[in-house]
Amino acid sequence: MSLDHGDPGDAPSIPQPTAPVANAARPSAAEEARTVAAATNTATLASLSEDGTPWASFITYGLLDGQPVLCVSRMAEHGRNLAGDPRASIAIVAPDMPADPLAGTRITLAGVVEQPVGAEAEAARAAHLAAVPAAKYYIDYSDFSVWILRVRRVRWVGGYGRMDSATAEQYTASVPDPVVPLAADAIEHLNDDHAPALLAMAQALGGYPDATEASCERADRYGLDLRVVTPRGVARTRVGYAEPIDAIDELRAATVELARRSRGMLQSS
Repeated sequence: MSLDHGDPGDAPSIPQPTAPVANAARPSAAEEARTVAAATNTATLASLSEDGTPWASFITYGLLDGQPVLCVSRMAEHGRNLAGDPRASIAIVAPDMPADPLAGTRITLAGVVEQPVGAEAEAARAAHLAAVPAAKYYIDYSDFSVWILRVRRVRWVGGYGRMDSATAEQYTASVPDPVVPLAADAIEHLNDDHAPALLAMAQALGGYPDATEASCERADRYGLDLRVVTPRGVARTRVGYAEPIDAIDELRAATVELARRSRGMLQSS
């Protein structure tokens, strides 16, 4: 039996760019993973039961330097599992889930759990409470323990056909994107009030000179993800800023520069 996706039959193909994409810079898999991990406080924990079978549980977590901090009870099977076998992973789904769940963003962080001691134990406790305020009602019960998942493997999936892995070192060295969690209003404004500018970006910088419509689906510190409509079908493309930005209040200037540059290129062509 074939292990690939097989022949899509009459399904529409995705039109490819017909011109160079000027700047396709985007966050690395490690940066994407740090952004997803920082965007929520719930996950699915996979631990190993005493007989070796996998056990999946809904959990909450905080982050200490990107490492998930769990607070679990020995009364729960996953609490006993972690005490018996430190190997574990957590799956985290980005909170902005699209209509098609498999088109959404998610990550898996795998490694081993350890109970922190000393100053790290205090920092881990504080990190969990900062992310999960309700934990103040049970974190100090005698059956609860705080664990840190020491991340060794990272897998990021950004939807269909977009996925990559990162090392533990790359993950630890990265930081969450400062724009993604705050960009919803700016994206709405771009789509409602600046559709001609987005179309110019897709035509001049995004590799789709035949685009007839364009809308922004995401903004991050490196650029914009655009949905492009062409006579050949619908595609996605990337339009990178002149330079990465470090805060949401820099997004307007970055997009104005993209619009100015796109108009200039179209006028001179």
